[in-house]
Amino acid sequence: MTTSIVLPPDYKPSADEEYMNDMQLEYFRQKLEAWKKSIVSQSADTLEDLRQGGLNQADEIDRASMETDKSLDLRTKDRIRKLINKIDDALERIEDGSYGYCEETGEPIGLERLEARPVATLSIEAQERHEQMEKTFDDDNG
Repeated sequence: MTTSIVLPPDYKPSADEEYMNDMQLEYFRQKLEAWKKSIVSQSADTLEDLRQGGLNQADEIDRASMETDKSLDLRTKDRIRKLINKIDDALERIEDGSYGYCEETGEPIGLERLEARPVATLSIEAQERHEQMEKTFDDDNG
């Protein structure tokens, strides 16, 4: 959606508007792109830190500590990569017109939920059902 919509600086989506109108979609597109830009910037810093720190420490305890830190950094990096993928998926949903609607039920996800979690793909009810099924599955196998 190549859009020329200019949002007022204080614009916030409202339940008084038509759900997922052009302004709301543009609002969430900008929100997602700003979030992605911030994450990419932060992860570039983390990557630089990983490059800077060598494991040439003479002391075994220092080396073990650094290896643990690097392991945590790499796990964080993987979570960041997955989040960026979710943001990209949400941006694609904005383009194809499915953003803001539950992928299971087709019902609106809701503005409050999208404000809190702009990458949400399920309504609160569908998410709760999904989590309950996971809990039941975990309980059966645990």
